[in-house]
Amino acid sequence: MSFHNTEYLFLFFLLAPVLFWYFWEMRKSDASLQISSIQQLGKSPKSKRVYLMHLPFVLRMATAILLILTLARPQTSNSWRSENVEGIDIMMALDISGTMLAEDLRPNRLEAAKNVATEFILSRPNDNIGLTLFARESFSQCPLTTDHAALVNLFNGVHFGLINDGTAIGLGLGTAVNRIREGRSKSKVIILLTDGSNNSGDISPLMAAELAQTFGIRVYTIGVGSHGKVRMPIQTPIGIQYAMVDSDFDESTLQKIAEMTGGEYFRATNNTALRSIYQEIDELEKTKISVREFTNKQEVFFSFALAALLLLVLEMMIRTLYLKRLP
Repeated sequence: MSFHNTEYLFLFFLLAPVLFWYFWEMRKSDASLQISSIQQLGKSPKSKRVYLMHLPFVLRMATAILLILTLARPQTSNSWRSENVEGIDIMMALDISGTMLAEDLRPNRLEAAKNVATEFILSRPNDNIGLTLFARESFSQCPLTTDHAALVNLFNGVHFGLINDGTAIGLGLGTAVNRIREGRSKSKVIILLTDGSNNSGDISPLMAAELAQTFGIRVYTIGVGSHGKVRMPIQTPIGIQYAMVDSDFDESTLQKIAEMTGGEYFRATNNTALRSIYQEIDELEKTKISVREFTNKQEVFFSFALAALLLLVLEMMIRTLYLKRLP
């Protein structure tokens, strides 16, 4: 319930001095009578007037309260809303080659990419999201789905060694395009994350970009890696050894892919930058939500006014029939 004229509710403050006046007058009107003993008075029955003495005032105050509520115009309302959600198709193409184990991001590039991508997936519950992995070859780990819990579980199982080592950027992008091109959403996006240069596969990165452009798919490219030398684990006959290697990848090709498809290119040199990139993509690609709200209000002040009238009549009857003073 709501009130149309809420300013009348301030009239309740006027009832406070009325209450104070009533109790003050009742205290002054107490009568006293000196008698030798009150032992016998305790056994005498009490008159109905004793029980009803304060009832007229209570009814009068209740009447005033109901009249104030009537002036405030109480209203009941039935409201409902209709939502139309149009999600986006997003395919994530993730490089899982050996260089993704470099530790310039923590704990390494691959794990940092997985963690931030998981946060991104969970922040977009209305979108169809899928996952493509690539190294020397490429395959779809998960088709477009709204079951993001299952997608996150598949993401958690991604590790180096699922595919032979290498970097087939063009093949990875082409696989992602093939998976997303038949999606039903009007907006289609691929997020391509890599730290290397294309050295494998039968399709070049720019040829795959042309394919994405043909199907109206925007590609956001993310190059991962800090500048200079980075610490890299290397498998040797005596176990894992660490070496400092140059952090270098084909940045110009990633820029061209993004430019050709209407996307953007980003470079992530640390975990914070990578998280910021996904947040920026999240802002650029908003899910469309159309909301229509309906409200039906009904006036109910008549019920309060009728109740006030009945209480007023009841008060007058009690004063006339039971509490009438003798002349």
